[in-house]
Amino acid sequence: MKSSILGALTVMCLAVNGQSAGAFSAATGIDMSGSWSPAPHEESFADPQIAEYLGVPINDTARTWALAWSPSRLTLPEHQCQVHVAPYIYGGPLNLRIWEEKDPNRQRVIAIRHYISTYEQNRTIWMDGRPHPPEGAAHTWMGFSTGKWEGNMLTVYTTHLKQGWLRRNGLPESDHATLVEHFLRHGDLLTHVSVVTDPIFLTEPFVRTQVFRRLTQQGQNWLYPCDSVIEIANRPRGEVPHFLPDENPFVYEFADATGIPRDVMLGGAQTMYPDIQAKLKRPPAGRR
Repeated sequence: MKSSILGALTVMCLAVNGQSAGAFSAATGIDMSGSWSPAPHEESFADPQIAEYLGVPINDTARTWALAWSPSRLTLPEHQCQVHVAPYIYGGPLNLRIWEEKDPNRQRVIAIRHYISTYEQNRTIWMDGRPHPPEGAAHTWMGFSTGKWEGNMLTVYTTHLKQGWLRRNGLPESDHATLVEHFLRHGDLLTHVSVVTDPIFLTEPFVRTQVFRRLTQQGQNWLYPCDSVIEIANRPRGEVPHFLPDENPFVYEFADATGIPRDVMLGGAQTMYPDIQAKLKRPPAGRR
């Protein structure tokens, strides 16, 4: 009788331990720790042209905002060191360091940390199941992020972002935007997929991808000191460079130089889909 009970208990313990080990393994995913540098394969986020909104599902409000934006605004001391928000910052020049923070007692992963060299940003992705803060909590450049493993893919959910860029040519992203990310490692390559949903400025989610390569040598720049200065002499106090409606002199400059129809260059959800190719192949009928 005792041997039967002991045998049953042994089987139960093995089953429980096996289940726990499997659950722990699935929960921890793969190790993405290390230093990473961009391996660009898509558009350059850092140098978009004025009124280059092709492929971005903006609405009329976002378009109006962007067409009123002047590049000279970046000369203002208040904007010279303005940090890129989390949905945008991974697309620019940067070095990225990733490491895990673990519970010292149980060695479970509490958080995954990112150090982003551009603007020297520290980002925390909480992995311990904690909830997002209430809607009225403070918004930050990196927002509040929680993550979970889906197989070997890390999925991250971010809220509480400050207002920032969709593109650094005036296309705005509101502080109501939310971000879903997927990080996938393939050897020394790390793929980052981001999906921005913004009820204020977008009509559909906006998807971007970047690829990073693992650094094996030291010597890369990890510091980004930024000190604002007065760049434009004798500017009137309080002046903010801008264009009034229909007065942006550069609005069609890039479209006309490339031969892309003007209405296509001004973006919108329809410019994300393959049907737009037919319009791009037709000769433009005058200036539109």
